[in-house]
Amino acid sequence: MTDSASPGNPIDRRRFLSSASAAAALTLAPDAALRAADRAAAVHAARGAARPIPRVSELDEVTLAGLAEGMANGRWTSRSIVTTYLDAIERVDRNGPTLHAILETNPDALAIAAALDDERRTRGPRGPLHGVPVLVKDSIGTADRMHTSAGSFALAQSIAPRDAFVVQRLRAAGAVILGKANMSEWANARGRGSIGGWSGRGGLTHNPYALDRSAGGSSSGTAAAVSANLAPVAVGSETMGSVVSPSAICGIVGMKPTVGLVSRAGIIPVSYTQDTAGPMGRTVRDVAALLSVIAGPDPADTTTTQPARRSAVDFTAGLDPNALRGARIGVARNLFGTSVLADRIAERALETLRGAGAVVVDPAEVQSASAIWTFDAEVLSFELKASLNEYLASLSPDCPVRSLADVIAYNLRHSDSEMAWFGQETFEYAQTRGPLTSPEYVNALRMVRQLARTDGIDRTLAAHRLDAIVAPTQSPAWLSDVLLGDNTMLGSFVAPAAAGYPSISVPAGDVAGLPVGLLFIGGAWSDATLLRLAYAFEQRAGARRAPNFLPSITARP
Repeated sequence: MTDSASPGNPIDRRRFLSSASAAAALTLAPDAALRAADRAAAVHAARGAARPIPRVSELDEVTLAGLAEGMANGRWTSRSIVTTYLDAIERVDRNGPTLHAILETNPDALAIAAALDDERRTRGPRGPLHGVPVLVKDSIGTADRMHTSAGSFALAQSIAPRDAFVVQRLRAAGAVILGKANMSEWANARGRGSIGGWSGRGGLTHNPYALDRSAGGSSSGTAAAVSANLAPVAVGSETMGSVVSPSAICGIVGMKPTVGLVSRAGIIPVSYTQDTAGPMGRTVRDVAALLSVIAGPDPADTTTTQPARRSAVDFTAGLDPNALRGARIGVARNLFGTSVLADRIAERALETLRGAGAVVVDPAEVQSASAIWTFDAEVLSFELKASLNEYLASLSPDCPVRSLADVIAYNLRHSDSEMAWFGQETFEYAQTRGPLTSPEYVNALRMVRQLARTDGIDRTLAAHRLDAIVAPTQSPAWLSDVLLGDNTMLGSFVAPAAAGYPSISVPAGDVAGLPVGLLFIGGAWSDATLLRLAYAFEQRAGARRAPNFLPSITARP
């Protein structure tokens, strides 16, 4: 079934955006099939087979604080750390399990690291990210010798004219941009049948827990690489689920900040009203530290210059393992149901919240995703055309595509490499949309904000006096299928994504070795509160497990 905003609109909830779970929201897989998959996973889980976790490098599961301490005491240098991660990428991403998580590594990374080592010796560190390698999604511009392509061959030779604002912040903090991560091509915004984690340039990103499973999307490579210990942290981007979805199914922490907390300047766009960059890491503290660096006002992105976001914030300062004590946490029961076994993990997570002293308000439901999507599909189709045209027009005159129409034509000319598995119906529909002054767009945006904000998250938070709302982020990872596309049900991130509000996914447990995340949802500018609550949950749950790169969940160690 396809639920669209207007007759003939090919943009269905299964195919349009961001994550493979978002990708199937309104074209739902048959319930019986999902239940059968749950039963199969349950049988396997009951076997209780112990699986040794292979060691990737001496930096496995290291935190940002651990890296800083190691460089301070002389155990490591930035150059040795970068070398270790580059070696791990060669062994795990390009050989061995062959995750296809990383499109290209920075050819200048070692030289930059060596210069930062010299600076540390002579002037001391700039801060906690000094000398630390950071991976960025391929949609995030870097004005260096790496390309910024959104995974498409159309931009395979494109060098960004300037660093994205988040990259400027990272470089100023002393971080080393390690490389560009693979992603769902064009952020899963190209056509029906799109596959989370697939791009023409990079192929299919594999889930490091089971290589035949999806890594989600669209920040697929960033999530898989961080989980696989190929980088300590990464920056992804999200329109709807693109950070929290792959983070959940790849067993890491991922945060979508309030739109306006982090600049979008220099990032290949999908939406003016929903896009944001977001930090990804193996711990909440690392995500908070990364957010502290990349957040901040940017004149090039007027959403970041609101009064609520004019001063620097250290998001690690308020992290407290006892932050759940007395906190009021609502349970969005209507967002459960993507997987029976994932729901069981969520029920255990609720007990963890109660055990930490939280007041769990159950139920505390939010607006349904289908109601929101009816209008959001139209909003995103208008904004996709306008924002992508603006971005492409800013590129070098020798770039082969300077508009959405150019991209559509390029894909038709190169259909063997770009459209071997799915088409570009979403692009083609967006190309028919008018300007952002169109009454259809203005009305659709008004309805999205009313449903997602006023009558949605805002109303639920106020009615129950809540600090946050929780639900399972989505189902465990599904089998990758390039022929039929992603086969999964709706995640719980639709309302916060459409509202532009923050959410953070934290590992909560696993189903047959496949991670399940718990999503914390808050109101506008509640990012610091969500981080505190997520941190306290993480400290009690301790659910993060490193991946073991099995070919499938039924494989024996």
